This record gives sequence, C-alpha cells and structure tokens, in this order.
Amino acid sequence: MECRSKLQNKRAHINQQIIKQMRMRAGAENLLKATSNNKVREQVVLELSYVNSDLQLLMEQLEGLNSSVDVYQNVQEMSSIPLIPLGLKETKDVDFSVALKDLILEHYSEDGSNFQAEIDDLMDLRQACRTPSRNPSGVDLLASYFSQLSFLEPRFFSPTRQIAIFFTWYDSFTGVPVCQQNISLEKASMLFNMAALYSQIGTRADRQTQAGLEDAIAAFQKSAGVLHYLKETFTHTPSYDMSPAMLSMLIRLMLAQAQECMFEQITLPGIRNEFFSLLKIAQEAAKVGETYSEVHQSMIQTPIKNNVPFFWTTMSELKTNHYNSLAHYFVSTALLDHQLAPSDDEDKQEKALSQLYDTMPEGRSPLDILKNKEERRRIGKAHLQRSIMGHEEAIRIHSRCRHLQKLDILSEILQAGLKRSLTKFEQNDKEDEFTDYMLAPDIISKTEKKAEMEIPAATKVKVKDLFQRLGPLSVFSAKQRWSAPRTIRLRLQDRDLGFTLKGDAPVQIQSLDPLCPAAAEGLKEGDYLVAVGDTECKWLGVSDVMKLLKGADEEGVNIRVVSMLDSSSQPMPTKSATYGGLPKTYSMICLAHDEDDKNPKSRKVAKKPSFLSWGLKNKQKSGSTLSLPNADYNGPWNRPCPTYPSSCNESALY
Repeated sequence: MECRSKLQNKRAHINQQIIKQMRMRAGAENLLKATSNNKVREQVVLELSYVNSDLQLLMEQLEGLNSSVDVYQNVQEMSSIPLIPLGLKETKDVDFSVALKDLILEHYSEDGSNFQAEIDDLMDLRQACRTPSRNPSGVDLLASYFSQLSFLEPRFFSPTRQIAIFFTWYDSFTGVPVCQQNISLEKASMLFNMAALYSQIGTRADRQTQAGLEDAIAAFQKSAGVLHYLKETFTHTPSYDMSPAMLSMLIRLMLAQAQECMFEQITLPGIRNEFFSLLKIAQEAAKVGETYSEVHQSMIQTPIKNNVPFFWTTMSELKTNHYNSLAHYFVSTALLDHQLAPSDDEDKQEKALSQLYDTMPEGRSPLDILKNKEERRRIGKAHLQRSIMGHEEAIRIHSRCRHLQKLDILSEILQAGLKRSLTKFEQNDKEDEFTDYMLAPDIISKTEKKAEMEIPAATKVKVKDLFQRLGPLSVFSAKQRWSAPRTIRLRLQDRDLGFTLKGDAPVQIQSLDPLCPAAAEGLKEGDYLVAVGDTECKWLGVSDVMKLLKGADEEGVNIRVVSMLDSSSQPMPTKSATYGGLPKTYSMICLAHDEDDKNPKSRKVAKKPSFLSWGLKNKQKSGSTLSLPNADYNGPWNRPCPTYPSSCNESALY
C-alpha cells in the first residue's frame, strides 16, 4: 500500500508539472502571434524550444511510472514473461456539497442540508475510488460508485441546464488534464479505471498455478469487455486515452495477454516430446505470436504511436518474435525427433502435418516429408534457423529499451530460448554439409480456446440510490419540473375524500370532485401527493396512502401535493465545454486544432445513448488504498498537446 501511494504521488507531481509547462507554452505561443518584433520573436521561439523539451522529459518520466517495475514485483519471482498492466486515470477532488444542496432546494423544494449525510457518503465513495486496491474488492468499489453515477445523472444532471460541478481527469498516457461539467466524463473515466484494475489483477496473478492462470485469463477478458463497452457507449471522448483508436488497441492488448496466459496454462504441466503434442503446442505459440503482432501493428499507427509508451511497443514486438520462435522450435523438434514408424497412424500424422502450413515446403507432400528422414532433417533445421533468428531479434529489441532491461527474468527467458535452439541445431548439423538451407514456411496459428471479451457480472448487481429520499427517480428527476409543494387541509365528509388515487409511488389525484373542500383549497387533478401529515409518502402506494387518509380524525389532516409543470418552455443552454464567464476548459482545446474555430458554442452534441447500470455492495474500506494529493489546476491553456488527432474535435462525450 505504501509503494502504491508513493507511485500515485509521483504521478500527481508530474501531472502538476505538465500543467505548468502547458501554461507557459500557451503564453509563449500567444506572444509569438501578437508580436511583430523580430528580436522578441527569436527570444520567444527559443523559450518555446526549452518548454517543449521540458514537456518531452515530463512525458518520458510519466511513461517510466506507467511502466514501473513496482507493477512486476510479483512477476520477478516467477519464470514467466511479464505482462503489461493498464495504468489508472487520476482525478482531482470534486465538491458535490454546495451544488447539490442548492439544486435540491431549488429543484426539489427540500432543505439541502437534510441530505448532508448522503452527500458525504457520495464524496467519501469517490475519494476511495481514487486509489482502489488491486483485488476484486477494488473492482467492487469502482462498480459501486459507477452505479451511483447512473442514479446521480438523471437525478441532478439535466440536459437543459448545467450545475457548478466540474470533473477533472488526467490522460493516463500523457498526463494532459480534461475538465468538464459533463458527468459522462466521470462515468467513462470510472469504466476506464475498472478495466485498468482488471488488467492489474491479471498482471499480479500467480501464473505458476492453474488457478492463478485462470484468474489472470478471466481478469484480462473482463478488462477487454469493459473497454469494449466503453468504446461502444461513449464517442467523441475529450481524453485521448479513451478515444476509439486507443481503446481498440487496448482491447487487442488485453485479449493478447489472455491468449498468452492460455498458452501458459496448456504448457504448465509440461510439454510431451510427442509428434502430435509438439505440433499442437507450436500452433498455440503461433497464435500468441499472431495476436501480439496485431497489437504491435495497431500501436505503431498514427496517432497512437505518439502516445503509447515505448515500453509497450517494444514489449509487443518482442513477444511477437519470441512466440513465433517457439512455434518454429516445436515444429523442428517434431520433425527431427520423430520418425514415422510402421505402428504409427500414417493418415493421422499426414493430416496433422498438412494442416501446419498454407503451402508445403518446396511443394513436397506431407507423406514424403514424413517418410524421408533427410527431408525431415532439412526442413527441421530450416525451422531452427528461423527460431534462432527470432530469438536473436527479441534479444536485440530487449536491449534497446531501458524499462525492459530492468526485467531480469525476461532476459533470462530469451537467452534460454536462444540457447535451446542453438543446441538443437548443433546436434543436427553435419560437418560435411554445404547445402544452402531452405526458408521454413510460416506456421498456421491455431488454438483450442480463443480469448474472448467478457462483460463482468458486476453489471447485473444493483445498489441503493443514495438520494432515494427525494422520491422515485421515474418522477422526481432533473428533467421534470414541478410547482412548489402546497399544503391543503383535507376534511372528510361522510368518509368521502372527494377524489380517488391512482398509480404506484407516488400516487396521483384523479376523479376530483370540483365542489369538494379540497378542490376549493387548490387541489388539482393530476397532483402528486407527497406527504400526509408528518408522513412522507413519495414511496407509498395507493393502499398505504388510503390508510393514512382514512386514519384522520374529525379535524382533518394536512396533505402536501406538487403539480407537474410543462417543461417545454424551458430555455436550452448551449451544449459546450465553455461555462459562463470563464475561459475554455482544456477538454475543448485539447481536441481543437482549427485555430479559426472560435465559436465552441456552435459545436453539436450527439444524442446521449442509454447507459447500463452497474452496481455492487459498497466495500470502501477493503476496496481502497491511500488517497492522492490534489493536482493544482488554476486555469486553461490555448493549445493542445501536438500529438492529439485533429479529427477529434468534439467537446462532449456523446
């Protein structure tokens, strides 16, 4: 827990420095545009070069923390290749208290101070989510807060108005901050952190046991499932780490690591030196190499390559070469060590070998290769050559990344693989053989169990709405408008109320007698009955409310009702990330490359899709570690990070 806190503190400090440098760069660029003095321009250009250099160094430091060896402290004790975890997004404190109290008073006509306990619980829950523990309790914690956001959004965040609550989140790769009033940024960031936490759980699993590998596979598949859900639900995200291109790459990475764990699960009991077993393992290894090749190709595409840590790119390239080399080694072993015997199933071996390649080596038939010892030896040595070349390339890749060099276990595994292939080659090499070696064909990848995305079961768990005292969400929501509560004295005449009730909670007045005393005091048909005497009845059904009314004495009883107002006449505020009288938030600027676009209010916001509710029981104490310090944020910037894509210029998440 202490190491975790130190790492988070370092990340927060670097984020503060990035903010400072971005401000300095924005000021220098504005001065450069405003001045025509050549001497001043030269000085500003020089200062800009220093600022950009400092920014580059800060980005590298942040990358170093994202690739921290602390994440691999469990792996170092194992004999497995390290996996890549996804870093959590960081955020600043959010004060819900003032804004929610004001809204409760203004919109719901209730004293906001009566809900201080609920507001405190919400803020405590969010604070705990900033540093969740790396275990299922931490995931439950994030899911619990995410579920509360699904209640909070319709309760307080109306599409026709904004409240003074600002959410600030930092990009997990670049450290660039995004600040918006849109609660969708909060929900999307929480999903991202849930996926990141699953990836860290998978990374820390004990991969020397079958149970540990099962946990790792499940965690990576769930991480991919959450990322896929995030990608499909949110569009035009202002933070680049949640852009569709980046999420697609992360999904591939999580599934590749799940596939790698499946390969380790197959090989954990040991690999039998038997023809069919070796071919099967070879194709499984080729499958892992293929998945990492796809990950690497997506990482080196623009603009992802400008933001993905170099450590990630080199690791995916290294694993592509390593697992392809393993595949060639296992095929060579099958061809060199196993001669077709009369007792063997000739048809079965011929079929297995024919399914290993797209085209057979040099047009040979599978049966000819199986029966000809020299041909098998020649093809086997060709596979060994490719295995040796692949391991040598993996070692070269390992040497060029200082973060990989810190992982001693990785170097040992690569050296052992190369030594094994060289030894095998020497055992089958003849001194008098001068024939040019053929190029071994590619191996068809194949797996018995393919890694698939899995939506966590947490999506089906419900939690209690913290603000349920305000009434049923279907009626008492931010998009509805009511009159102020009215108190009406209700007197029964011959046990007759003068009206009937309908609906579930809350009940409505219907069939109102216009001549009854209640109507004379202002009761209207369609009014919602919210209290009888001192008893709140927003959650009571017809039968319970009738018991309260008929239990009144001859003096009568006071009831409180509200009337639904027409909300069509409400003015629609501008849908943008600019808030009244204040400068632009960075969420607008970081994606706006068109300098001529100076009217952010004209940006269109797509219709918001429905959002799946997540929920779990609150486990704050077991699900959170120490909290982060606040990152200082006092103002906006005028230009984005230059690596951001110019195609994404929307300010909202939807």
